[in-house]
Amino acid sequence: MVRPKSTYFFLVSNWLVVLFLLISCSSYTQNIDSEKIITAAEQTEKYIPLLKGKKIAIVANQTTVIERKNGNGFVHLVDSLLALDINIIKVFAPEHGFRGKADAGEHVSNHKDVKTGLPIISLYGKNKKPSQEQLSNIDMVIFDIQDVGVRFYTYISTMTYVMETCAELGIPVIVLDRPNPNGHYVDGPTLEMKHKSFVGMHPIPLVYGMTMGEYAQMVNGEKWMEGGVKCDLTVIRLKNYNHDSEYNLPIRPSPNLPNSQSINLYPSLGFFEGTIINAGRGTEFQFQRYGAPFFPSDSDTDDFTYTPQPNFGSKDPKFKGELCYGVDLSKNKKQNTVNLKWLVDAYHKTPKEKEFFGKSFTIHAGNLQLQKQIESGKTAEEIRASWQKGVKKFKKIRNKYLIYD
Repeated sequence: MVRPKSTYFFLVSNWLVVLFLLISCSSYTQNIDSEKIITAAEQTEKYIPLLKGKKIAIVANQTTVIERKNGNGFVHLVDSLLALDINIIKVFAPEHGFRGKADAGEHVSNHKDVKTGLPIISLYGKNKKPSQEQLSNIDMVIFDIQDVGVRFYTYISTMTYVMETCAELGIPVIVLDRPNPNGHYVDGPTLEMKHKSFVGMHPIPLVYGMTMGEYAQMVNGEKWMEGGVKCDLTVIRLKNYNHDSEYNLPIRPSPNLPNSQSINLYPSLGFFEGTIINAGRGTEFQFQRYGAPFFPSDSDTDDFTYTPQPNFGSKDPKFKGELCYGVDLSKNKKQNTVNLKWLVDAYHKTPKEKEFFGKSFTIHAGNLQLQKQIESGKTAEEIRASWQKGVKKFKKIRNKYLIYD
């Protein structure tokens, strides 16, 4: 059977269209891949050669992972390195532990990892800084932990202490960089060094707009470690990242930061950790709401209420089992500043006979001034204006150490 020329033309035309679509889709897919943020841990070719033949310690938790090439889940970096015959001697774990299941402030003891048999040494509680003895048989340390870019989130303090001991012993440190989900702005009160603690070690604003790699370079360059020591530091950089990049963390960085909304609101609602107010602990909306049983309620309106109960990450939340009246922020727009209006609102809703501020508020704020400003009746706008001199001064220091635009 002989097909007419028009039929051949039709078939060839269709085939060319299909071919064009396939090429276009392939090109589009490649463009997506080329724009995807690639963490340092996933770029094994950049750091594996540095580890060969060395005794390695790694500072890690549940976020220390590599995405599988087929996109089907993650492999823990420890497992990946062991499979590549890298000689890992021990693992150091930050607050919340190696698997990230401990409550904030909960004691985490040293133990052995069930899967690998490696010794896990806690860097929380009494042993926040690794001892020289604990690192005496180590040639190199890898630091790979997901941060959220807030001064009172303790992973940056852990990194400082690890770098400090390594500097004292002459042990090189490799920081495998990860995106900062709050890296798009700098804001908040700058820490006054007389209020230095594990929830704030350096003179930086509450939100500092840097990745862990950039921050490590700043700690080193500004000689902020004890005795002005400097660490032999290597930062493995991210691909396709800048400070305005949108990045949704695939694994929660700690038990009470379950999603992007909580991470974005954490700089503003984290202040409640130093007050009498519940900030969503004991619910599935941690750092996305705040409230207390004594907040005023109006039976004629649909007030927002919730009842904190023990759950993953909060065994004994504030106002456990009590009905709390409060404010729901789970649908709130993305924040680009530290928003003080919620803290001020909660203060004014708290009866005067209640003690609103707790002992830890000062170390969360980094100064005594914030509490005094709120108590004196200053507005959120007036308080934020008082931060700007410190923020401007910090940005000049920060600019020297930025790796990404």
